[in-house]
Amino acid sequence: MNDLRELYQETILDHYRQPRNAGRLVGANRTAEGYNPLCGDKVKLYLKVEDGVIRDVRFEGYGCAIATASASLMTECIKGKSEAEALQLMESVHAMVAGGGTSAEGKLAVLAGVREFPQRVKCATLAWHTMKAALDNVEEAVTTQ
Repeated sequence: MNDLRELYQETILDHYRQPRNAGRLVGANRTAEGYNPLCGDKVKLYLKVEDGVIRDVRFEGYGCAIATASASLMTECIKGKSEAEALQLMESVHAMVAGGGTSAEGKLAVLAGVREFPQRVKCATLAWHTMKAALDNVEEAVTTQ
């Protein structure tokens, strides 16, 4: 179990230090901003959605290791997915970090350890709620409050 925990921690730190899909997306047709007032995490998500499929995704922002790693992992997992598939992944991740279920995507399992720290669930789910807001064309920033 310790080896698995260390692997998860290494993966989270890797995505924190070298986030994938970071930066502004030119040609994005959906955007949303999210904020976690408890931790100070902020994220702006850019999506390019065509025919109901997320063709490209990028994010900007700052925050703790968990928030940044979660955003990075999310962008890798939702690219190429339909809107419905991306929302289903969101539900799976939320259930997993909140204490039940497992993730549909193997690489997202690294976030499972968050359930041991309930105060960090909002950090892990911020990018996901922001993605939902972008897909729903919500103009005001979403918060984890």
